Parts: sequence; C-alpha cells; structure tokens
Amino acid sequence: MPTFMVSVPDAGPSTAVRKAAVHDFKRFSACTALVTVGVMAGVTAGALPAVAQEDVESLPEVVVSASRVPVAPEEVGSAVTVITGEEMERKQVRVLADVLREVPGLAVNRSGGAGTFTQVRIRGAEGNQTLVIIDGVEVNDPSGGSEFDFGTLLAADIERVEVLRGPQSALYGSDAIGGVINIITKKGRGPAVGSFSLEGGSFATGNGSASVRGGGDDYHFSLGVTGFRTDGVSIAPESEGNSEKDGYWNQTFNVKLGATPIENLDLELSGRFVKSSVETDPQPSVLGIIRTVDGDNETDTKQGSGRAQARYSLFDGSWEHITGISINNEESESFVDDVRTSEAEGRKVRYDYQTNLFFETPSVANATHTLTFLVEREDESQETASAFGASDLDITNYGYVGEYRTALWDRLFLSGSLRYDDNDIFENQTTFRATAAYLHRETGTRLHGSYGTGAKNPTLFELFGFGPNFVPNPDLQPEESRGWDIGVEQAFFNDRISLDVTYFNNRITDLIQGAGNTAVNLEGTSKIEGIEVTARAEVLEGLILSGQYTYTNGQDANDTELLRRPRHLASANLAYGFLDGRASVDLGVDYNGKQRDSRFSNFFQDSTNITLDDFVLVNIAASYEFTDGVELFGRIENLLDEDYQQVLGFDNPGIGAFVGVRVTGGLF
Repeated sequence: MPTFMVSVPDAGPSTAVRKAAVHDFKRFSACTALVTVGVMAGVTAGALPAVAQEDVESLPEVVVSASRVPVAPEEVGSAVTVITGEEMERKQVRVLADVLREVPGLAVNRSGGAGTFTQVRIRGAEGNQTLVIIDGVEVNDPSGGSEFDFGTLLAADIERVEVLRGPQSALYGSDAIGGVINIITKKGRGPAVGSFSLEGGSFATGNGSASVRGGGDDYHFSLGVTGFRTDGVSIAPESEGNSEKDGYWNQTFNVKLGATPIENLDLELSGRFVKSSVETDPQPSVLGIIRTVDGDNETDTKQGSGRAQARYSLFDGSWEHITGISINNEESESFVDDVRTSEAEGRKVRYDYQTNLFFETPSVANATHTLTFLVEREDESQETASAFGASDLDITNYGYVGEYRTALWDRLFLSGSLRYDDNDIFENQTTFRATAAYLHRETGTRLHGSYGTGAKNPTLFELFGFGPNFVPNPDLQPEESRGWDIGVEQAFFNDRISLDVTYFNNRITDLIQGAGNTAVNLEGTSKIEGIEVTARAEVLEGLILSGQYTYTNGQDANDTELLRRPRHLASANLAYGFLDGRASVDLGVDYNGKQRDSRFSNFFQDSTNITLDDFVLVNIAASYEFTDGVELFGRIENLLDEDYQQVLGFDNPGIGAFVGVRVTGGLF
C-alpha cells in the first residue's frame, strides 16, 4: 500500500525550481496528450462502438454514508442529499465546492479565485466540524486544523457525492458535528471505455482530463488523470489599486481497482494523488488596519490518500466481514518572495474491522434486521516548521461502534447507533444516534427524523502548537453537540413533483475559540436552528426544475451571530435534455445572503463586526453530441458579472466563458 511520502527540500524555491515546476506541468500536459492519443486510437480502431447504456449493469440506488451499510434512500431517517457525476457533468462543474452551494444547509466560503482555501460549513457548524471522506478515507488534515480544503478538490472522476447533515459522531467519530460529506470516485463497469476532454477559456484557463475504465464479473478498474490551470484574477481587491493576478494549477490522479479471486471474497484498492500550487496575497496590518494587498505569496501542496479493503461474505451474504487500512498524507509549503516561510505535514492512518449480520423475521412485522459492529484504530500526526519553531505531534484513538437497523412492514424504518472512543489524551467519549423514517406509499408521503450527539477533538495545534503570540492549551476538552431534525417529504402527480421540508436544531457546548493568545473552551451553548426546503418538478419530458432554500439562525453563547453563516441561502436549477439526449442546456442560479465576518491576518484577528453583501451567481452550460462519442460543450460562469466576496478582503472572478470537446468510446 503506497504511503505517498514526499521529501521536503531544505530551502525555498529558486527561479530555476519555479521553472522546473512549470516544466512539470507542461510534462503532465504532454502525458495527458499521450493518453489522449491512445484513447483516440482505441476509438478510431473501431474494436468497440460507443458503449450503450444497456451494456452497463444498472444497480439499485442506495445511500452508503447514512449507515455503516448501504440502505435505500426511502429508509434513511437522517437528512441526506446525493449529487451524481452525471449532474455535475451536465452543469460542467470543475471544482466540487461550486456544486455544494446547491445543497441545503451548506455554506461555502472561498478565499478568492479557484484553488484558494475553501471552507464548507454544514448547518451552522464550523468548517473543521465537517468530516470529509473520499473512497472510504477520512481526509481532514491533522496539520490544517483537522479541516479539509475544498479548494484542491476537482470534480473530474467523481461518481457521486453524499451530504449527510446533522451530528454523525456515533458512526464516524470526531469531526462530524455538522455532518459528513462522502465522495465516491468512479468505478469501472462493463466493456472498457476511454474518455478524453479538453477545454479552455477566460483568465487563461485550461482543463484536460483522460480516463480508462471497465470491468467484468470478477474484476473492475478505473484510472483517471486531470490537469487544471488558470492565471486567475487579483484576489486582493482591484478597487483598492491591486492588479497582480493570482494563479492556480492542479494535477490529480485517481485509481480504483477491484477483483474477486474466489467466490464471496472481494478485494479493492483505491488511491488518489493531488499536486497543486496556488498564489495568494497577504493581509498585513498597517496602523492597526488589516487589508489584502498584492504580494508574491504561494502555497504548494501534495496530497496522497489510499485504501486497501477485503470483504468476505458467508451464508449467501447474510454475514459479512470487512477489513481495511486507510492512509491520508498531506504536505504543504508556503513561500513569500520565493523564500519558504513554513512547512507542514499531516498524516492519518486508520485500521478497521467491521462485521454485518442480516436476518429476517417474516412472522414478526414482516421485519428485516441488520446488526453491525465496528472496531477501528486511528493514528494522527503532524509535523510543522517555521521561523517561530517546530512541532512533531501525534495522537491515537480507538473507536468501537454498534448499529442496529430494522424495517417493519416495509414502511417503518428505524436505526440506533452507539460509539465509544478511547484515546490517550482526552476524556473518553460516548456518542449515539437514532433515526426513523415512515413511508406511506398510498399518498407518496415520507416522514423522517433523527437525533444524535457529536464530538470534535481539539486540534493538535490548539493543544500543543506554536505561533508568534500563541500559547498552547493542553487542557482543552472536546467540543460536544446535540442535534435533531424532523421533516416531511411529499410526492405529487405520480412522482413528477416532490417537496421536502426539514427543521433542524443543534446545540454545541465547549466550543473552542481563540481568546487572547491561546485557545479555550467557551462557557455556555451555541444555538443553531433553521429550515431546509428542497423541491423538484418534471415540468415537461426532459425539462427538470429544482431548487433549495435554507434559513439558518446561529448564535454563540453571547447571542452573537456566528461568522460566515448566512441566514438565507438558496439555489435554483433548470435542466433541459433534448434531441434524444444528445443535447442539453443547464441554467443555475445561486443566492448567498448577507453574512457576518471578521478580518484574519495570520495569527491575529480583528473582531470588529463586519457584514458582507449578499450576491447572486448565474451560470449557464450547454452541450451537444454531434456524432457518437464526440461532444462539444461550453459554459458561462457568473453571467451577471457579479462583484462579490465570500471572505472579507478577497475578490472573486467576474464573468468567464469556457468551451471544450469530449471524446468517449470503447477500447480494444
């Protein structure tokens, strides 16, 4: 199993090193072109035509993150939203965070243009209270405040995204106070297929991807590579005299392999490697005023993650055993004027064993039952170095989980989960969750609700970190939460229209915040509540109208509005497919309401209350497959040329246009 360790140079990059990095990207682009030639050769060879939909196995829809076992969507009591790869491709999403704006309960904050640090908050919780999983690997960075930076995550090769809202620590442990974002990359199925796409557009942006995937009865494979580059815009406000552009480039590699060497034994291996570099601008404090100004700042990152897993089933699938190892390693280096100012490495290794028992009691409520037991060990570590000092920290946690699910009369679905965490620093934690869903098939009505507790461990930096004025606090206790939601989903006109309304309520205690030059557990309770509304209507054949609205009222223990949590969030989408599916048009509108923010500058914060203006983003995308396997596409982002900030002091790109071509066909 690769561990993706990368050596760190001893000095900041010289001009020669920077040129080498540019050469690296050009070489990557050349590799992509070579893959393209191979794909094109396979397609033109005519060995296989473009793969028809019916040639690929159609699997029943399930949700894999709402429980420790996959369940049907109607059985899920927790609030969950699923985004498919087909939806993202229709909308021509290139950075995943852009489509997360359309999920109810999610607030997205990006510190400038593409590639800059991006936070996602679920139901008013903090960014590091959102657990992110990619192909079974928890990717929150121990050296980055236990948070995942969505700015580095491209949307290519993603098959589906599941957003599970509400406290989920009973299933997943720390970091899941707000919820879980589970990302699943594409898996090969059916005859081997090759695909290549290339696009370009505004801000000197280029994007290319290539993939090969397929599978049979006892194997599957998927390999994908994506390159993204843009000159960007000045993230320091141009209205204040700044003009230097801040660029970004990203190389992402994905692999997923599977085999069934003997009956009932499935082996899977997945891996992901991301290399990226983003240019940013500093926020110096001059005469007590913090402003973003032009500067030569840059952050280079390398992210590697992977999982190896074995699944063995007995008694016709009634008893499953799953064991695996997951690794996530992240390295970052920051530079100012070509001089390295800091470096960090965060690493998380998890070993797990899970067993599932499925059985039925037809004579008692026509019930089905699932019992799950899980044990895991998780090792976290971080190494950091800067002019202010160095650190080498680690922590080990053992988790034990039990879950019970039952379905009664094929319309009442209940679940209960209990988790015990034992670690070597904090007081041990016990968390739980209960869910219920009731489906009244005759009227198309579904009731759903959940109640759970959550825990978020202090970060290694908060406990033992360092800074110019920061004093670590080893006595910090985990943040804790209690949250619940209840909702009703109603279908109309033979499922052509659906509406879901959910109320949520979350209470967080022992919230960790900076106080002076250290971090402390705040007294009192942060109160968050709100309403999520989602709707979908098939207006005409091929014409789908969908939308969501979220109202969030979040206040800390002093009744102060929480930062970067807009009270009002909304989005609407109109999708139209025509010409027998060969053409499509997609129009999306996202609204982000006013939000409170403060200025942050490295280790310092100006707590003055500042309100960011609301904004509206309009995007339109269209595509046309003019011959089998060859598709032209284009889009316009920020159609209204909105001038807006998601984080105080950092501008975002204006209107941009992009066009491209995609070639897909059978191989061999």
